[in-house]
Amino acid sequence: MKSFVLLLMLTFTSNCFSQTVQLYVGTYTKGNSKGIYKVNFNTETGQLSNLKLAISIDNPSFLTYSPDKKYLYSTNGSESGFISSYKIKDDGSLVLLTRVSSMGKGPCHISIREDGETISVSNYVGGNIAIYPVNEDGSLAEASQVFNQNSADRKSHAHSALFFKDELFVADLGRNAIYQYILDGNDYKLNSEAIIKTKGNPGPRHFKLTKDGKFIYLINEYGATITTIKRTKKGFKEIDEDSTLEPGFTEFNKCADIHISKDERFVYGSNRGENTIAVFQRNTTNGKLNKIQSMSVHGDWPRNFTIDPTGKFLLVANMRTENIAVFSIDKKAGTLTYLSDFKVPEPVCLLF
Repeated sequence: MKSFVLLLMLTFTSNCFSQTVQLYVGTYTKGNSKGIYKVNFNTETGQLSNLKLAISIDNPSFLTYSPDKKYLYSTNGSESGFISSYKIKDDGSLVLLTRVSSMGKGPCHISIREDGETISVSNYVGGNIAIYPVNEDGSLAEASQVFNQNSADRKSHAHSALFFKDELFVADLGRNAIYQYILDGNDYKLNSEAIIKTKGNPGPRHFKLTKDGKFIYLINEYGATITTIKRTKKGFKEIDEDSTLEPGFTEFNKCADIHISKDERFVYGSNRGENTIAVFQRNTTNGKLNKIQSMSVHGDWPRNFTIDPTGKFLLVANMRTENIAVFSIDKKAGTLTYLSDFKVPEPVCLLF
């Protein structure tokens, strides 16, 4: 009987533990925020709780994990520009390991290669991409490569970069293009002038690749559109463009973030201004999108959002209203239903 009771207690404890995951929140520290926060998220109910400061640090505006989730990395946007590495303690608090120059002003995005050995940083004001080796203890070495994307006729605003196998893709808002760098030995080299040049001045911002790397979905900050790009035997080509806004909306708007659902059947994009998440159904064969919903973010200026590890919830960081809005995802239809919101100072990046 005692063994049975003990088993029940262990099962209950295990289930409770498995339902709670940690969410880190990157912020601007211009007003109420003090740095990177951590908050508990219940993957069964969608409830957020127990907000705590993980570390006091200046303007940790974009975050990423090491693959083993033992370390965390952030941009620290400022006039000079830094990036930082942190060790994650057992209680979820952070210890600063290294703080190195981002090699340009306004670092706005950071990503890590799948093997955890290399990091890229996009400097929006500086218009360049910096590459960093990651040491065995999770700390960062100084930049090993810096790619200046400014041209004689157009200033670069590098806004995001993502690794895919031996490739590094860069979205340049200033030059309205996507660039591809290829790993050659230990260094990355530019493969071509641009794999895609968007028409007009849509302002490429963030993007996501499908798991097989055959499609890229690019959200355009100024154009309020999502550009669909397909990899072909001859290179890359634009195959579709879809508005993120509701018909008739003519007020000021800037798109921000984009994500693909776990099963890759849906694509989500955020509108700052219309203050919505645009939901698209994705044709998994030809890659094209069809807009099916515009959902209010229940706040102002949704700079960043994320999908939880279970794929059941979508969380939005509303910067100006200082809240995280939680939505359930209908896994069959892809549509969102508002659940609740949670107060966090100046949230701009969410990381499970």
